[in-house]
Amino acid sequence: MKGKLIIGALLSFSLFYFSVQGQAQKIEKLFNGKDFSNWNFIVKDNAVPPERVFTIKDGLIHITGDPFGYMYTKKKYSNFKLHVEWRWPKGVESNSGIFVLIEEANNPFPNGIECQLKAGDAGSFVLLGGSDLLEFELPAGTAERPAFPVVQKAKESSEKPAGEWNEANIFVKDGTITVFINGVYQNVGTNPVKEGYIGLQSEGKDIQFRNVTLTERP
Repeated sequence: MKGKLIIGALLSFSLFYFSVQGQAQKIEKLFNGKDFSNWNFIVKDNAVPPERVFTIKDGLIHITGDPFGYMYTKKKYSNFKLHVEWRWPKGVESNSGIFVLIEEANNPFPNGIECQLKAGDAGSFVLLGGSDLLEFELPAGTAERPAFPVVQKAKESSEKPAGEWNEANIFVKDGTITVFINGVYQNVGTNPVKEGYIGLQSEGKDIQFRNVTLTERP
């Protein structure tokens, strides 16, 4: 009960903060629809050039999902609202993620928090590269921390069918991450890290992204 009250308080604070602060703040287009001028790339083992994994067509980001890797912003961000839209273009649901608060972009699974986009599980958190959230608890009967700890989303899937566009709105304030998928609250996590890069993951099969925007907040 105490944990639920804490989560509720954090969620209420996040909603209040972002509803009353900076409505006129400038929205930054992290992806301009034309090029990757705001992004760098990581491909597992440098197996192929990034341009074979990450491409632009008709104003959309196309990511093949193979090999593993991610594209990440050239600068770090701290307090912000991140808006991302995605879909499975071939009608085949697969796996991907949105990374936030990446400390160092040095391998395919960096120290950062993944907002899961895996079909049916969008909104769960995956703790990458040794990162942590106060909300994570070891599964019952488990003595050792898993390689990829998970903080499960709060509600049933709020995703749309393959081929349709979904949207994630991710709010970060002083390390507290709050996630809405298609307008439905799904998760909140408290990270001791308060600043980092943002990334879009290659993992699985084809995925498309558009309207990747960020609003910085004080």
